[in-house]
Amino acid sequence: MSAAAGLEAGLAGSGAAVPVAAQDAPAVQDEDKDEDPLEVSTGDIVVVAPRIRGQLDVPNQPIATFDENDIAAYGADSIGDLIAAISPQTGSGRGRGSGTPVILVNGQRITSFREMRNIPPEAIRKMEVLPEEVALRFGYPANQRVVNMILKDQFSATTVAGEYNRPTRGGYDNYELESGIVKIAGPRRYNFNAKYTDTSMLTESERNVRQEDSSRPTVAGDPDPARYRSLAAADSEFVANGTMTQSLGEQGLAGSITANGTFTHSVTTSLSGLDTVTLTSPSGSSEIRVLPDPLTSRVVTDIFEAGLGYNAMIGQWMFNVTGDGSYTDAETRTDRRRDLTGLQDAAEAGSLDVAGALPFVPGAGVDVARSRTTGLSSLATLSGTPFSMPAGDANLTFKGGYDFSQVRSETTAINGTGSKLTRGDVSAGVNLAIPLTSQGDFLGGIGDLALNVSAGLDHLSDFGTLTDWSAGLTWSPTGKLTFQASYLVDEAAPTLALLGAPNVLTYNVSVYDFTRNTTALVTVLTGGNQDLVKEKQRDIKMSATWELPFMERSNLLVEYFHNRSSNVSEAFPMLTPAVEAAFPGRVQRDEAGNLTYIDRRAVTFDEETSSRIRWGLNLSGNLGSQNGQGGLGGPGGPPSGGGARPGGAPGGRGGPPMMGPGGPGGPGGKGGRWNISVYHTWRFTDRVTIADGVETLDQLNGEALTAGGVPRHAIEAEGGLFKNGYGLRLKAEWEAPTHVNGSGAPTSSDLRFGSTFDVNLRLFADLGRNADLVAKMPFLKGARLSLTADNLLDSRQKVTDQNGLVPIAYQAAYREPQGRVLGIDFRKMF
Repeated sequence: MSAAAGLEAGLAGSGAAVPVAAQDAPAVQDEDKDEDPLEVSTGDIVVVAPRIRGQLDVPNQPIATFDENDIAAYGADSIGDLIAAISPQTGSGRGRGSGTPVILVNGQRITSFREMRNIPPEAIRKMEVLPEEVALRFGYPANQRVVNMILKDQFSATTVAGEYNRPTRGGYDNYELESGIVKIAGPRRYNFNAKYTDTSMLTESERNVRQEDSSRPTVAGDPDPARYRSLAAADSEFVANGTMTQSLGEQGLAGSITANGTFTHSVTTSLSGLDTVTLTSPSGSSEIRVLPDPLTSRVVTDIFEAGLGYNAMIGQWMFNVTGDGSYTDAETRTDRRRDLTGLQDAAEAGSLDVAGALPFVPGAGVDVARSRTTGLSSLATLSGTPFSMPAGDANLTFKGGYDFSQVRSETTAINGTGSKLTRGDVSAGVNLAIPLTSQGDFLGGIGDLALNVSAGLDHLSDFGTLTDWSAGLTWSPTGKLTFQASYLVDEAAPTLALLGAPNVLTYNVSVYDFTRNTTALVTVLTGGNQDLVKEKQRDIKMSATWELPFMERSNLLVEYFHNRSSNVSEAFPMLTPAVEAAFPGRVQRDEAGNLTYIDRRAVTFDEETSSRIRWGLNLSGNLGSQNGQGGLGGPGGPPSGGGARPGGAPGGRGGPPMMGPGGPGGPGGKGGRWNISVYHTWRFTDRVTIADGVETLDQLNGEALTAGGVPRHAIEAEGGLFKNGYGLRLKAEWEAPTHVNGSGAPTSSDLRFGSTFDVNLRLFADLGRNADLVAKMPFLKGARLSLTADNLLDSRQKVTDQNGLVPIAYQAAYREPQGRVLGIDFRKMF
């Protein structure tokens, strides 16, 4: 047996993927060795289920699987766009994390998603979405789904792309320019990419936003403040990214190493209105006046990121180590309000005409807030088979790492405060997966039953030791039905950004005052809060996945979640009467009771508890003939991978390697695909205890803490058609209406938030598939033209008080400034 074959044999059944280095090292491989077929004999019929190298061998059934045709049907320009398009399938309802998935490449961890996000999706041979429990095998917590992308052995492309977007209501423009190069040659790959994005500002006057009476000038000729308050800031961003992966040793037997680097420069500019003053004459008449210079805020951010990764086999164990570092320098410059008491005194003395020309008032200077954030993270994992059970091989994963983070902030606002916070985090953990029964080997009448247990600890220099542990069962009574149940306990510290972000004052922020049923323009303080404490999370998850027997690549998924967290660090919530009572020192009012100031730095809630069910239906099928013409193997040629060769033998690569669009193995064929995925979330409970001794709030029954309330029902859906190079994609999100209760006082009012329904449309044409068109215009070979419509229905949430009126702070333009946005996107691959 060769060394490479011995490595593969050592991993068989271990729950890990065959390593990239061993997988792709030979330049020319025997097709019969490309797959690891699993044969099941049923009488005279032999069912062959090929396992592609790099595919994960785990007991958990995939939530969704995508082959080359499925991926082509999305018409995505990059892997990042593809992951965003399938968010209904990759989103997690577990825990209180972001829900973004863990990304694996060929079954292995990567340093960062930066490595892959700009690569064309055409480089993917197969992609699977797996449940959160699989993340434990790779050193991640079980609150993120896992996406494993298996790349083609041979792929190369140079891409240029341009995109232009503009809302049908007008007001601003957005354009993007991007160029990149990628090459994959077995275990070696590299990609370089540069992207520039620019978006102009959208102001309140461009959406006819109704203004508060106290901010509107009463003298003709004074400037309109709405022209100087931005709904969406102007921003520009430049990103340059590069990644290289190289095998080590003969045929990659010493492993592979990856290096990645990214630089990002962004500038954001927003306006906060005009300085406003009420001038009163000696006779008692008064006028509201505004000065012409807008209050401007400008944020300049530079981000430097670098990553390094190494994969290798140590005996029969897979060793993986990754390191990732970043440095962020962000500076915010905010104009101060002018001191206008001199104008008021002159008006009261009669030396200034309250309706006449105003004298020049010099600016009050600029507040500067700067934060410099340094982050270094490392994680090493060792995974393999420590022992065998009657039902199969156990899988054991050890992990260890060290993270360092530092936040230095300083500001000239709020008496020139500053801070420096540093955190070191030493972590260790273990995960053990044990097969208890097996349909083919041990107690087969029960089906496949596996136990998973994990434990870990983090020692933080500023918060002490945090622990986590989990336990779960996976049971598959049949090959098409899988049940899962797990319990997770986790302690987490607030991020350094929540603790040490610089203090920034923003003026003239529209805030709805529940107590008085009015909208006030207030000064808002944001920044870090060093009084936050560590959080403890307890999560229960139960799920069932049924692969539909009457449709290929279709399934039904049902998940139940129950989350309970104590000492939860959150951004400051919506200012309801209950919140104001719990945090009285965060709010200031004038003598008349008008809201003037809010401290919106992060706070700690005593406890949050929620339960919900999320179920999803994934359906897909073929359009037209798929007899060797519907794949991506090129017109009249065999598919480029994953199919069956003549005679029913397990499918190898089956044809020439994919070298680029329109070339050998390039896109083509007359077949097509359709799919639809629908996910419905039904929340049963969502309760928050703000502080000890304060009544628990029921967010599903009007006691919400977020601007918009918490909907009981939400639906996500995506689907589309693709045939002969032409595609249509739809993505929709709907949330049920909600309401937020007022205080019950005579001046207070309840608010009703209407339902939201957001539909995005994408129409695209792979022009390179049209042979006649390419013959006339060769430049169109490898070209794709896309037309997009975000918020296709121009839907904007309607918010009303108990009298049916729309509060100024909740006008539709505030809820959804852009409205319908149309775009055109052109990408050319060489």
